[in-house]
Amino acid sequence: MTRLPTTTTPLAATGVCALVRLAVLCVGPDGDVSYWNRGAEELFGHRWEGVFGRPAAGLLPHTAGRHPGEQDALEVLDDLTRSAWAGALPTTDRDGGVKDVVWWSYRIMEPAGRSLLVIAANARPLRDTGPRLALGDHLLPYTADGTTARGAVRITPRLAPVADPAHAEHLTGRLGSVLPRVSAGRLDRIVRQIVPLGYPAVEVDGTVLLPVLPEEYGTTVAQHPVNPATGRTARPTRPAPHPELLPGPRADVPAPALVPVAAPSPSLAPGHVLDEQLALLRETGAKVGTTLDLETTARELCAVTVPRFADFAAVLVVDQLFSDTEPPKDDLSGDTIIARRVAVAHTDTTPGPWAAALPEGELIPLPADSTPRLGEPLLVPVIDPALARDIALDLGVPGLGPLLPERSMVVVPLTARGTVLGRMCFLRHPGRRPFDAKDAATAAEVAARGAVHLDNARLHRLESRAAATLQRSMMPTRPPRIPGVRIAHHYMPGDRQAQVGGDWFDAIQLPGGRVALIVGDVMGHGLLSAAVMGQFRTSVITMAALDLPPAQLLRHLDNLAHRLGAEHLATCVYAVYDPIHRSLTLANAGHIPPVLARHDGRSELLQIPKGAPIGVGGVPFETVEIPVPDGSWLVLCTDGLVEVRGQGIDAGLAALCSNVIEPQQTPEDVCEQILSRVHSDDRRDDVALLVANFQGIPPEDVAEWRLAMDLSDVRRARALTREQLARWGLDGLSDLTELLVSELVTNALRVASHEVSLRLMRVGKLLVEVSDDDHNLPQLRRADADDEEGRGLALVSNLSRRWGTSRKAVGKVVWFELALPG
Repeated sequence: MTRLPTTTTPLAATGVCALVRLAVLCVGPDGDVSYWNRGAEELFGHRWEGVFGRPAAGLLPHTAGRHPGEQDALEVLDDLTRSAWAGALPTTDRDGGVKDVVWWSYRIMEPAGRSLLVIAANARPLRDTGPRLALGDHLLPYTADGTTARGAVRITPRLAPVADPAHAEHLTGRLGSVLPRVSAGRLDRIVRQIVPLGYPAVEVDGTVLLPVLPEEYGTTVAQHPVNPATGRTARPTRPAPHPELLPGPRADVPAPALVPVAAPSPSLAPGHVLDEQLALLRETGAKVGTTLDLETTARELCAVTVPRFADFAAVLVVDQLFSDTEPPKDDLSGDTIIARRVAVAHTDTTPGPWAAALPEGELIPLPADSTPRLGEPLLVPVIDPALARDIALDLGVPGLGPLLPERSMVVVPLTARGTVLGRMCFLRHPGRRPFDAKDAATAAEVAARGAVHLDNARLHRLESRAAATLQRSMMPTRPPRIPGVRIAHHYMPGDRQAQVGGDWFDAIQLPGGRVALIVGDVMGHGLLSAAVMGQFRTSVITMAALDLPPAQLLRHLDNLAHRLGAEHLATCVYAVYDPIHRSLTLANAGHIPPVLARHDGRSELLQIPKGAPIGVGGVPFETVEIPVPDGSWLVLCTDGLVEVRGQGIDAGLAALCSNVIEPQQTPEDVCEQILSRVHSDDRRDDVALLVANFQGIPPEDVAEWRLAMDLSDVRRARALTREQLARWGLDGLSDLTELLVSELVTNALRVASHEVSLRLMRVGKLLVEVSDDDHNLPQLRRADADDEEGRGLALVSNLSRRWGTSRKAVGKVVWFELALPG
């Protein structure tokens, strides 16, 4: 291999350039691939996701030299490139095929170190037919037809300076379109380093030196031959693959032909057409993508092109990508593609035929064997009436056939982030200038920009669905049945634009017949808020089992928030209702205050210390205890219920307090009444609502005794149990209850220091609790045949309907339930 010196002949400002499919890649200072464009995928076969961020060494084996395969082409380039280098170097692609490649490489100084910027092109088509030429910006490209008379064209890569500054600016601007997608400032620094080293150029047969410009990607359209007899296009066929992508000659693939396309109308100068196209692209960027809603974005995309660019536009998407089902795992070229038409726009004064042929929301099965793939563009300058029906069938819309004759049509794919989302179709009336190649390129650019917004809507939908699924899995499904209190709760998600939030509620049964009522709201929306909500809710349930006072529980939750991260903030109200003492104990962490509706119908906001949100830290929480007579209602909600756009939150709270709750209403009725009267459509945030009706436990249904710290008091506990059950008329439960009470009291007296108590409650069931001041929870264990201990909890577990243990502020409680006879 010999080094090719950079030519000193400057490029002339003739406007003649060589259009070449350029592969561009970059190797960072760490030796990893930091950029890999679509041209590199086509030339070398490696997809960007398979090489990005991975070592460049060994990626492209070098096939020349004494020991083929022992050295990598990129390593050779790294050795040859002191500042810049141009030359030919064969290499091996992903499939093991040998590629004749021409290279231009530059050493670029980056903030992280010295990178290697590499531009490459397939030399075979250049040498077979010569390079494709372009003259200026407003003329169509030309190409040689067939090989030269004396054989292959001699192509030599060069690095050449540009004499004319204006010409240099034009060339570097075009080259910048395929350079790494970085910030404008960083791209400018890269270009300023490349220009002094020499612009990529090719020397043709040793005589002509041409600058190399990238052939556009994503704007190549499938054009159809013209019938010389009629002057109309022949039946559309699937475009032939690019010659560089074919593994070898194929008889079933027609040879690509150069097709004349109608030039711009004389009434429109090329510069005027270009200005119109640029204005359309600017308007697309300004007016499309104002929301994250699929239908809205599709309608915006149609509205921005009709009537300025076309007389008809329609957006078709792959339904599986946007539906609530899982996206298809197979490639889009499977047996059938289900597409959905989400938006249509047209200029006809009689919309009936269009609505009948192309209704919005219609699902369209597209057989892959008879339909152009969604990812392939299509251009038909004028549709022959004889072929209109066939074209409509190929598009999968038979009803469109009568509307197509004499019209001009462009179909372009909607592709974003490597995913084909669907396609967009444009039509022009017969009296309007037909679409040409430049219009097709403009349509492709509009579709590409719109596809990004459509994909954003798709990703937003996926994240919202994941967040909603996560939140539903963490929320209680139905309220628990707890003695002395009736509970109902309801969750209402926000609108489609506001993602799922972090609202939650809970009702947790505590020892002594008490119940903890919680409503909280994690700040923010989306998947992260739902996940943080799940962590907070689980923590509250765990700490509630310890029977901590409300203020202490909020303090522990605040400490947990700091361990999870400083950005995790939430508001929360934690309330504990005691149905025996008719009291409500509350603590607040920056949440809106609850509403208490008393038995006489009066509603009021509870005046409790507001506190600071969970996660702020350094702010004390206070516990407040208030009496709640039987028949009282407690309403806990999140701010989404009372926040009204354009009004303060006080107005919503006042409306919440104005709701009159009738004594005969059920908690479910109260939830529906509050939501119907307070919540309205202009509230975008999600809503969590919990309603509790306090009924209390009658004193005659509760019996409680404090036992002496002596094992002999076990006999007294059995006697007290037998006498109380007799008063309640539950003699049939006496023997079993005495046995289980005896076991639990015996265990408690063995571990307690100062206090053991026994409580019986008749609350639709028989609830028995034994409390002591030892904090260690008893363990259920297996007793062997000759063991004298270890059978107490086993008896309780097997003979009771339910049982459990939990810690109290001081000590613990062990409880069990028995069903009442009959």
